[in-house]
Amino acid sequence: MRPGAVSWKFAEKILRCGSFGRRWRIRRLKGSWSSRLGVAALAAVMGLFAAAGHAQVVSPPPGATLPPPAPLAGVKYNYRWEIYGGLAYSHFDAGPNTFQGANLGGYDARAIWELSRRWGVGFNGRGYFGTSGVGATTPATIHGPFVAEYMFLGGPEVRLMSNEHAAMMLHGFFGGSYGDFQHDLGSYTPQQVGFFANQFAPAMALGGSIDLNRSPRLVFRIAPDALLTDYGNNGFNEQFAISVGVVYRMGHQFKVKQ
Repeated sequence: MRPGAVSWKFAEKILRCGSFGRRWRIRRLKGSWSSRLGVAALAAVMGLFAAAGHAQVVSPPPGATLPPPAPLAGVKYNYRWEIYGGLAYSHFDAGPNTFQGANLGGYDARAIWELSRRWGVGFNGRGYFGTSGVGATTPATIHGPFVAEYMFLGGPEVRLMSNEHAAMMLHGFFGGSYGDFQHDLGSYTPQQVGFFANQFAPAMALGGSIDLNRSPRLVFRIAPDALLTDYGNNGFNEQFAISVGVVYRMGHQFKVKQ
């Protein structure tokens, strides 16, 4: 055998062994990185479970004094009736030919039968009282005569948004109104002072309310409205009204879907 041939074969064996060694070291290196990644992932999962465990509610020790529940925690809007009473204001025109409108004060009383947490049917009674400006043809002896308006309405109410602190509703109440315009006119006619005659007329109240809960039953309410009345068949006349008062929830509590 020639020495050159032996040396060449021996060199090929060394190269093959070297390549095998490099492959083995690469595989070992890859395996070590895989092991490290696996350990890191396991540590991350264990950390998440540990955080979740710390986030859980810890039972208080025996005999510990717990804080009282929040006063509004029981607000669920699940009472069958809501009774409202408030002081009211309305800007009103007592006739078609008056120079000035009447700023009237009065009351706003409502009873809402709740069909669900969202929908209800309301019954509304209102009274507004005050003095009014008069027309150009008014006799000199008439100054700021007394006028009054009584409204009897009913209709749907919807609770748009609510939480334990507050709620916002919209309503549309429809019915009739009685206007008393001749109380202080004596022998003069309503036409002489630019007023409507005493009469019943169609009426509606379109508006809403903002409720601020003070407890599950007791509520402070602000309720603005656009009032529409048709005295004298002259078409509906719009007037602004607002009331501020208190709501009391009462009656049997119905079940609330969670």
